[in-house]
Amino acid sequence: MKTIIRVPCSSANIGPGFDVIGLALSIYLELHVSLDANAASSPLNCTITYEGLGAGEVPLIADQNLITQSALYVLRCHGRHAFPAGTLVHIINPIPLGRGLGSSGAAVVAGVILGSVVGAFNLSKERILDYVLMIERHPDNVAAALYGGFVGTYLRELDPADMVRVEIPLSEVLPAPAGGVDTGLRPPEPPVGIGHYIKFKWAAEIRCIAIIPDFEVKTADARGVLPESYPRSHVTYNLQRITLLPVALSQSPPDPELIYEAMRDKIHQPYRKVLIPGLSEVIESISPKSHPGLLGICLSGAGPTILALATENFDHIATSIVKVLVQQKFDGKPVTCQWKLLQPAEDGATITVVES
Repeated sequence: MKTIIRVPCSSANIGPGFDVIGLALSIYLELHVSLDANAASSPLNCTITYEGLGAGEVPLIADQNLITQSALYVLRCHGRHAFPAGTLVHIINPIPLGRGLGSSGAAVVAGVILGSVVGAFNLSKERILDYVLMIERHPDNVAAALYGGFVGTYLRELDPADMVRVEIPLSEVLPAPAGGVDTGLRPPEPPVGIGHYIKFKWAAEIRCIAIIPDFEVKTADARGVLPESYPRSHVTYNLQRITLLPVALSQSPPDPELIYEAMRDKIHQPYRKVLIPGLSEVIESISPKSHPGLLGICLSGAGPTILALATENFDHIATSIVKVLVQQKFDGKPVTCQWKLLQPAEDGATITVVES
């Protein structure tokens, strides 16, 4: 018997929705999970194999890999120190790492589900979200990955004492202390209802073009360039647009002029342009007037991926953006890119049991 866990990637910070709006997209992390009583002994009873993007750099040790760290957190909250004997986890990852497509969010969601599956805890998606948000406290990415589709989210403030417990693993976007330390203590279980979401409608005509540069931007670096405070006019600017955007993206036919303006931002993109050569040029030079079919452009998550929403002329829009980016340099080297045409992943995370 084998269990397959599938979790989509996601794009966060859609337009003006910094740390609020996320979108699940059709690239899926997969875990193939089985138990083999005859398997050779391994640390914490878990053998990890891996294929796909990040092979060779992702740790394959259960208490160092973010996926299995997250699973161990769930197990230890239920009084289990390790995985069931002979646990085999094969990871298939097509999500680019460090590109603003929610690779760490997908990993945490997959890991919490893994812990629920191997522990036979039968956690609901609502409770899974609580566990996920103890590890990755940015609900826009993880709610999209877990529930699918186009979502708006908010996060309750947590007790500061819970936020520094070293038994809780932390994704890369959170500050030290690094989590997942085996102190022998039972980790604190998440409070109920840490985060909440609502799924917005999405017009069927709209597709997502992800333009993915070949360099990484660490989420911590992207957070580090943001100011501690903002002018009131910039906050108002974003609030005005975030009020309109979910409705605008649900209407059929979509209104390019409305969506293009509603996707503008003054909270994070202007500051992150120093990390992402060509971002400003793309946003200012490519519009629905110059490229029919285009609806709007924004940075995906912390970047460097740029997300363009469109209804047609996908090749032309994508190649035009790529043309701007490849004229730039990153770390002294010319930028290269790939692009993918994606659509919302409406189902979110799924669990399938199959015969081996």
